This record gives sequence, C-alpha cells and structure tokens, in this order.
Amino acid sequence: MTDTLTQSPVATIAVIGAGGKMGMRVSNNLVKTAHTVYYSENSPAGQERVTATGRSLTATADAVVDADVVILAVPDLALKAVSAEVVPQLKSGAVLLTLDPAAAYAGLLTRRDDVIQAVTHPCHPSVFVERHTPEEYADTFGGIAAKQDAIAAIESDDPTAKALVEQVVRDIFAPVIDVHWVTVKQLAQLEPTLVETIACMIGALLKESLDEAVNIGIPEPAARAILLGHTQVALANTLKGDNPFSDACLIAMDYGREMIIKPDWKRVFDDEELDKNLSRMLHLDHIER
Repeated sequence: MTDTLTQSPVATIAVIGAGGKMGMRVSNNLVKTAHTVYYSENSPAGQERVTATGRSLTATADAVVDADVVILAVPDLALKAVSAEVVPQLKSGAVLLTLDPAAAYAGLLTRRDDVIQAVTHPCHPSVFVERHTPEEYADTFGGIAAKQDAIAAIESDDPTAKALVEQVVRDIFAPVIDVHWVTVKQLAQLEPTLVETIACMIGALLKESLDEAVNIGIPEPAARAILLGHTQVALANTLKGDNPFSDACLIAMDYGREMIIKPDWKRVFDDEELDKNLSRMLHLDHIER
C-alpha cells in the first residue's frame, strides 16, 4: 500500500519484543508514521514499558496474521525460537525483518518460500555528522534526533518488497540519511566483525588505557581531556585525511602496533573466523554451512 500524499509505502507492521531495548526504540519511531502497527511483548516488565507509553499490546498470533512486515526485536539468542513460532503464521508475501545479521547468517531463522527474509542494522550517528541542537548532540545512539545511516539486506529481487523494507528501515531508525544495501554475509562481516570485534574493542581499549594512565598517577581530568581530543584527531586524520600525522607520531604509532596488534589480525575477516565469532555470540558449537 502507498500513501498518496507522500508516495511512500504504508504497511501493517508487527513489532515482536516491543518492550525491549530495541523494541521500544523502533516503536517510538513507528508511532509517528502512517503505518498500522501492532505491538507484542511477552515479558511482564516489557509489557509495562509498552503500556506506559499509551500503546496497546496485541497477542503475537493476532499481531502477525495480517502484517506486511514483522519486526523481530528480540535478543539474538531468542530469534530461533521466536521465528519458529511466528513464521508459520505469516501471510504469503510477508517480510520477516530482523535487526541483527547473526541469526540470519547462521541459518537459525525458520524459512518459508513465500516469506521474505530481510535484515537491517543502524550505523549510529557518525562522529563526523553535523549537529546543531542539544538533542542532536545528546543522541549518540541514533533514532531520536541525530542523523544516521542504516545497512540492510533482503533475500528477494522484488523491487516492491525492497522499497517497503527501505521505508520501514528509514522509519524505525529515523532520521536516516542513506540506506546501504549489502548481502546478509556482508552485513555479518560489518556487524560484528568491523564494528564490534574491532571498533568497539578499540573503544574498550581506550577506556582501559585511560584507567591505566590514572592508575600511574596522572590526574583523571587531564588524561581524559587529552585522550578525547586526540581520539577525534586520530579518527579525522586516518578516516578523513584532515591533517597528516607528524613524523614522531608515526614512529610512536608503529611502536604501538608492534606492541599491541597481532601481525595476522586481519584474519578476523576470514569466513572461518566469522563463523567462530558468531558461534560464540549465539552459544553454538559451530555454524552449519
């Protein structure tokens, strides 16, 4: 269905796990759209969070029966069981949309030939995104005020289904600048490998480094100030090429790489290592191929 005023797809959407962290985030945005949205949540605490917003709860079976798009906003470890319950109840042509690629890549989701599987994940607001208001500066996660991109994958060549998924992705992560289309495997290589295994790990390493600087006696405000400022410079210089590093800095960087980084670290992008990583995350012995 298309909204004749905006010419954007309007759909019936079911949010399963509407009271969880991501369920609340996507629901808070969907309520602002023209979509017909049903909210389902099993846990009592989650149900309280949903009803506290004024949104009504619907039993899962009733929520999904006529849905064009079913969003599984549940933890990775629950996706196998939840998809097994939900997929048999979907109408032909419906889209099953998950918010993380791990379970889809690992083949844990229940499949039907006439149900389209799609995956999406927010990029979160870039450290370089232009911000103007206090709300935009405060929105580090995205989906509230700061603009962000999103990544999506769909297992269908139907342009209508792809357009619908893109609209839903833009709506649940709004405000969105671009939606970048990749394969499910490529999305898994981005999340977790690129952004969790590497980027988030480096963020944690920065925090440990700050703590160690304080442990050796450097005043915490001084250490924090120089680390945060130089982190922005380091990202700008390496990812945007704003300014070249000094010769002395390059020498120090080489020393850091020799001391901290394994020479073969790039193998985390290999298929075998990706499978190992996702097996750990999903508590599996191995991933079937």
